[in-house]
Amino acid sequence: MGMDPVVVLCSCDAVKEALMDNAEDFGVRGHMPILDRISCGGHGVVGSNGERWKQLRRFSLMTLRNFGMGKRSIEERIQEEAQFLTEEFRKTKYWDSMSSHWRMYNVYPKVMGKIPGPHQKMFNSVDGIQEFITQRVKMHKETLDLNNPRDFIDCFLIKMEQEKNIPETEFHMEGIVNTTFDLFGAGTETVSTTLRYGLMILLKHPDVEESIHQEIDKVIGRNRAPCIEDRSRMPYTDAVIHEIQRFIDLLPLGIPHKVARDLKFRDFFIPKGTTIYPLLSSVLRDPKQFKYPNEFNPGHFLNDQGKFRKNDGFMPFSSGKRICLGEGLARMELFLFFTTILQNFTLQSHVDKEEIDLTPLLSGFGNYPHHYQLSFIPR
Repeated sequence: MGMDPVVVLCSCDAVKEALMDNAEDFGVRGHMPILDRISCGGHGVVGSNGERWKQLRRFSLMTLRNFGMGKRSIEERIQEEAQFLTEEFRKTKYWDSMSSHWRMYNVYPKVMGKIPGPHQKMFNSVDGIQEFITQRVKMHKETLDLNNPRDFIDCFLIKMEQEKNIPETEFHMEGIVNTTFDLFGAGTETVSTTLRYGLMILLKHPDVEESIHQEIDKVIGRNRAPCIEDRSRMPYTDAVIHEIQRFIDLLPLGIPHKVARDLKFRDFFIPKGTTIYPLLSSVLRDPKQFKYPNEFNPGHFLNDQGKFRKNDGFMPFSSGKRICLGEGLARMELFLFFTTILQNFTLQSHVDKEEIDLTPLLSGFGNYPHHYQLSFIPR
């Protein structure tokens, strides 16, 4: 890919063998010019490696869990946001980069970095978000209470204060801006795109929407907000959300890894430092794992008794040491947002369902749906 030799892992078995069975050897973040540009040379938790990555990931996971990731306290905040979203839908009658430009920049970073084009607009947007975060950090500094941290930025600032006399510390201004940017970017774009794509899929499959409505009415009713405890009693809805994530294949190539040493893998010799792409498309659409790999079918996650069943091919968050650290939060958000929306509304398309095109509008770093319109009809 460009000037870099690349090995692409295809199939569920190959990706699992690399990322899980050989996690140490394949657990290093690979070279990706656009990622280097966004993360200022490997700062932050997504693009870093070695001791920097270990410290930032450990700190980020601990902080997110302390603030309730996977717990009831954060569930209540998600429920509140879901209610705000449904209220916005009631007020309006209608319902829009990185993916399209990443290939050229990754292949020709020195050339693309010097010429004008849409990728420069993308970088300006990224720089704008990072500047926004920088300003928020400065505001947090002015009102920081060391004994009462309010959020992730406060916790990072406290850690910076604790390690201010350690020359090699990873807790500094570049670290806080880029780590916060990683969490912000990875936690908003992915969930919002999944919701947008998922609603489009339900327009295409009204029978699936109707079955979800029936399960919601049976388990939750209309008089209380959905909660995460409902998920275990709603196998069909849970299966649909899993199938949405599988079918849309949000990050088809995955994010690059590289091998930590010279090694032999499946009879191939791979030199140390070689970039490795775990092709998540080949996992999510592996015919050995899914009976109808190219079709939307919630049955992929249901057994003969209608109970939810896990599938080794479900890997939208990647796997191994570099698995998405916000997986638990994202799964909670998707369940609560989808159930809250469908508890309150019936979706109505502005075109015949046969005209709805579920193929991606853009397919590059990520898959993005076509633009579409729908109406939210109160139930």
